[in-house]
Amino acid sequence: MDVFKTEQENFWAGEFGDEYVARNRGASLLASNIAFFAEILHYTCSVNTVIEFGANIGLNLEAIKHLLPQSELSAIEINQKAVNELRSWGEVKVYPQTILDFSPDYARDFVLIKGVLIHINPESLTRVYDVLYQTSKRYICIAEYYNPMPVEVPYRGHRGKLFKRDFAGEMLDRFKDLILVKYGFCYHRDYNFPQDDITWFLLEKSTW
Repeated sequence: MDVFKTEQENFWAGEFGDEYVARNRGASLLASNIAFFAEILHYTCSVNTVIEFGANIGLNLEAIKHLLPQSELSAIEINQKAVNELRSWGEVKVYPQTILDFSPDYARDFVLIKGVLIHINPESLTRVYDVLYQTSKRYICIAEYYNPMPVEVPYRGHRGKLFKRDFAGEMLDRFKDLILVKYGFCYHRDYNFPQDDITWFLLEKSTW
């Protein structure tokens, strides 16, 4: 059994993460993701390589593959059931490990993290910010629950598992060559393509 540094890693690698795999799938989620990423990718150019931090079963990457069919996809994923599904898809290079232990083997044009930073132990965020930055050749897309100040909220009856803050703002402060290209919000009551009240930020390295 893997031993992780934080309780949040153990949480997502274990039974709760398995349940998440079973719960979050389906054609409607894929359709919403295609609409979501079509808007974001509209503000990019020359994206040929993509990596997602915390990809789960790959619904985000599958949506991106519909939009950028020639793109090379990679995924970092901690949960073994999700890893197995990613591998069975056959369209993605999988790194079966915790984000906190990942070291990039090469830079990608587009680095994505969606609904994952909110579940990272706050004491480990700077490590994740650094590896997101190091892995990016040009773009970083952060799509998370936003709050101007750090707060913790209960998550499905659990404490210490969900944290909101200004993740993109903290990255802009930490890395002075990052610029904000665009940001937006997707509402859970959108009639056609709902997302879970996600605020997204597209950042770009100004010296790429």
